[in-house]
Amino acid sequence: MTMQFGTYSQYYDLLYQDKDYHGEAGYIQALLAEFAPKCSDVLELGCGTGRHAVLLAEVGLRVTGVDLSDSMLEQAIERAHSTASRSLKGNFTALAGDARSVRVGQRFDAVLSLFHVVSYQTSNEDVKQIFETAALHLNVGGCFVFDVWYGPAVVSMLPRVRIKRMENAEISVIRLAEPAIDMNRNQVEVSYTVFATDKATGTVEQFGEQHRMRYYFAPELELLAEMHDLQIVHSEEWMTAAKPSEKTWGVTFVARKC
Repeated sequence: MTMQFGTYSQYYDLLYQDKDYHGEAGYIQALLAEFAPKCSDVLELGCGTGRHAVLLAEVGLRVTGVDLSDSMLEQAIERAHSTASRSLKGNFTALAGDARSVRVGQRFDAVLSLFHVVSYQTSNEDVKQIFETAALHLNVGGCFVFDVWYGPAVVSMLPRVRIKRMENAEISVIRLAEPAIDMNRNQVEVSYTVFATDKATGTVEQFGEQHRMRYYFAPELELLAEMHDLQIVHSEEWMTAAKPSEKTWGVTFVARKC
């Protein structure tokens, strides 16, 4: 099921400060230009701390971001306020809600669900519901753009233990990620252990969280799309546009509302 990030959310932006959000926002813009060329209104399911949403709003798209985590939404709203004096012009709205069940009350030209939000939908019911949410909020001809852990690569390459270290002026963070794969459920349970050190005091906070992820194969996504009056019209490796393969862990899919 969709999880609400706990203590982890406090360190989310620091852990992903090396992520190329500007490049990724440009990548999404290019996909929208190709598959939804008249796009002006966007719904983002699982907007997190608003990094993608605010960048898209700055270039003129009207973006409504939805997230289940109160902590992440607070950061998204703060980010929007800090950029409002530049070019945001009221184009970003943040709402609390579950991607599986939220109903915004309007339709959009595009629905986005980025950084593996769909892979956080681990049960069949969860993923059916997020597809239903996307379909109900799309104009006819609009597109649902999402990325997932890609099954052929996950079972070929297999998840590995990873250690990530990031820091800023105040805090240094070490994150240990230990995965366990369940081949019968197409799931990976990632056990995170995080050590956050306050540089001024030397105080160390340690905590753990379990993040269960689902990996997907193209035929099941095509079937899920068809069940909700959507049609998969394109897939490619995230950011590179390469053809998906057993070496392609992250794959972007574009589904059009029929």
